[in-house]
Amino acid sequence: MMGLLSGKTVLITGASRGIGRAIAERFAAEGATLFLAVRDLAPGQALAHQLQAEQGIACHAFSCDVADAEAVKSLFRTLFSHSKTLDVLVNNAGVLDDALIGMVTPTQVERTFASNSFSVLYCSQYAARMMQRAGGGSIINLSSIIGRVGNAGQAVYGGSKAAVIGMTQSLAKELAPQQIRVNAIAPGFIDTDMAHSLPEEKFQQRLQSIAMGRIGSADEVAKVALFLASGLSSYVTGQVIGVDGGMLI
Repeated sequence: MMGLLSGKTVLITGASRGIGRAIAERFAAEGATLFLAVRDLAPGQALAHQLQAEQGIACHAFSCDVADAEAVKSLFRTLFSHSKTLDVLVNNAGVLDDALIGMVTPTQVERTFASNSFSVLYCSQYAARMMQRAGGGSIINLSSIIGRVGNAGQAVYGGSKAAVIGMTQSLAKELAPQQIRVNAIAPGFIDTDMAHSLPEEKFQQRLQSIAMGRIGSADEVAKVALFLASGLSSYVTGQVIGVDGGMLI
């Protein structure tokens, strides 16, 4: 049976755990050829082998710190040697480093924006060139509910994720003539290591703010990414889709 992404080549950043891993698993099940960009190569390679064995698709893992412009350039050079075109880019890699504004350090600001915002520009720049060769494509950027509405103690993280929304909407306008669609997903409280790193009291507070009364699963985000990656969303661009169960912050 043909999957929704059969014949499609996909690059996912931050693919070894959490939402990135769930997207890789969901896309593999739909027949995509996958390239996984990870900081730590060992778990990335383990996932690549697993997906190849389970789904019978081609899957390669590369080590790359997407916050580093030169590393991204090198990643795309390697990618180009494997595949001359790219159909889908998922900009998922990111960091969460909270601090009240009085405690924020320049290092923290630079690291968060480099990982969460600048990386989206670096990856999209090279991906767009490869997608033009394919006659179009889909860029999917992971933002956050915090990037849309903000949260106390998260000015740096919220700012970096708000920047992703601005980039998404600008790139959507710029790349539409090349048939490259650019959209963002803004997850709410999702069941990942990041969520479980919160103190129990904070965790419960977050749960209580969700209208649906439960935490979201990484696969529920992955299913929206699948919609945006596939032909199901062929006329959708410049959108920010919340996956948050009706959460209020």
